[in-house]
Amino acid sequence: MKKPLLLLLLIPVVAAFALPTKLLLHVDTFKIDPKASKIEWEAEKATGKHSGTITIASGDIANNHGQLGGKIVLDMTTIAVTDLEGEYKGKLESHLKSEDFFSVEKFPTATFEIASVAPRSGVTAGEPNFNVTGKLTIKGISNDITFPAIIRFEGKKMTAKADVKVNRTKYDIKYRSKTFIEDIGDKAIADEFLIKFDIVANV
Repeated sequence: MKKPLLLLLLIPVVAAFALPTKLLLHVDTFKIDPKASKIEWEAEKATGKHSGTITIASGDIANNHGQLGGKIVLDMTTIAVTDLEGEYKGKLESHLKSEDFFSVEKFPTATFEIASVAPRSGVTAGEPNFNVTGKLTIKGISNDITFPAIIRFEGKKMTAKADVKVNRTKYDIKYRSKTFIEDIGDKAIADEFLIKFDIVANV
C-alpha cells in the first residue's frame, strides 16, 4: 500500500514542473542567435499593406531563478521590404529609413528591454503562455508595452514568439496619420503596425 500511495503523492509534483507556465529555478543567460531568429513587420494603409524584416543586432535573456529579464537590440538600418521588388522596393525602404519614419541615420538601433514576465493561466498547447512587459525604445523615445508570448525552454535552448502591436505615433512617427491629418482620405497610413518576434537563444 505504501508504494501506490507514494506514487499518488508524486503525481501533482511532477505535473507542476511539466506545466508550460513554469520557469526553471536557476540562473542562465541565453544569448540570442541573430541568424536563427527572425523579426518581421506588417503595416497597413488605406489602399493595402506592406511587410518586411528587421535584423537583430544583439541580445540576451537572463533567467534568474524564474525571473526573466534582458534586452533585444534591433538594427534599424536593415529595414527591408519583402512584398515589393525592384524600384518600388528600394524607394519604400529608403522612405522608411528617412525622417518621415524611423530616422535611421540619427537612430540606427531600437531596443526592447524586458521588465517582467508573468505566466498566463488556463492556456492550451500552442497559445501564448506568458505576458511580457517591457520598454520599447524607437527614435530615442521609450514607452512601456505588454504583450502575450509563447516561451519555451528546451535544455540549453530558449525560443520565444510574439506578435506585438505598436502605435507609431507614440514614437513621433506621424507621417500620413489620420489622427493628425483628418482629411487625408485614402492616403492614410494606420497608426499601428505589427512586429512579429521569433527568437532563438542559447546558453
